[in-house]
Amino acid sequence: MMQMISRAAPSAMASFPRSRTRRGLCVWPGMGQICLRKNLLYGFMQFFSIPFKTLRGVSRSLGVSNLCSVANMSYSLQIELVSTSLSFTVLAHVPCLKDNYAYLLHDVDTGTVGVVDPSEAVPVIDALSKKNRNLTYILNTHHHYDHTGGNMELKERYGAKVIGSGVDSDRIPGIDIALNDGDKWMFAGHQVLVIGTPGHTKGHISFYFPGSGAIFTGDTLFSLSCGKLFEGTPEQMHSSLGKIISLPDDTSIYCGHEYTLSNSKFALSIEPGNEALQSYAAQVAHMHNKGLPTIPTTLKKEKLCNPFLRTSSKGIRRSLSIPATTSDAEALGSIREAKDNF
Repeated sequence: MMQMISRAAPSAMASFPRSRTRRGLCVWPGMGQICLRKNLLYGFMQFFSIPFKTLRGVSRSLGVSNLCSVANMSYSLQIELVSTSLSFTVLAHVPCLKDNYAYLLHDVDTGTVGVVDPSEAVPVIDALSKKNRNLTYILNTHHHYDHTGGNMELKERYGAKVIGSGVDSDRIPGIDIALNDGDKWMFAGHQVLVIGTPGHTKGHISFYFPGSGAIFTGDTLFSLSCGKLFEGTPEQMHSSLGKIISLPDDTSIYCGHEYTLSNSKFALSIEPGNEALQSYAAQVAHMHNKGLPTIPTTLKKEKLCNPFLRTSSKGIRRSLSIPATTSDAEALGSIREAKDNF
């Protein structure tokens, strides 16, 4: 096996790096790729030569096979957001797949390319074809079809290796490399820490890239919400979210769906006096009207605004009649029930 997998120390989740040096910035698309690397003076000259109206005009529509943006670059790792808004139906007229996000990871130095949670193959193939790239890895956070539906077609087309949870190895299509909580894996020269985040499903994992300050949370943590508890308990979800919020505040959160607008409405309904939430909700509404993605979000913003990370908030508990003596895990369960019925 070409990949070297090792078990992290038990305390690894409490000792993630709290600082890092960023050596690059990319802005894409709409104006071509502009990379500011190594030569700071040259980079700033290039950056400020871009008309500000061009920067403001970067947008996308939630359509199939639409490469949206490079949202983060650290060292030589680029993260590109691909929207997969689908009309696939099950049980006659029930829409099942819409507003999904897949993420393309590209290591500039080696040409290694990965995709996180491809719900279908077509938008990923289109995005790769536009850049004339191959696909090396498929990373799945969990087994649900809207995160693994493209696995087999992409694997057959590119010979990519499928990476997923060892707990769910029997439910991840085409899995080649099984990883579990605490494992370390290398994506080209980038270390990936695997965090077990069950709750939405029993085998859900999140992929944390400490050198890039990015985590792919699938359906565990959304902007302003968390995933439904299909296979887990409030205690499991609370523990999983606790692992994520132990990361640095400037960590970029890449989740599996564009749910932020609807999530903001629920969050405001139970914590209307939260000024940070009011401001963010207004920003989200503006971005939605402009057809812009709200992802990635930051951990700092979610700590201030996401009700599922604010289970001890007196305002939220008052709104939902949650007693002060109730544990945070039980409070999360009450908030999740209220969200399900919102």
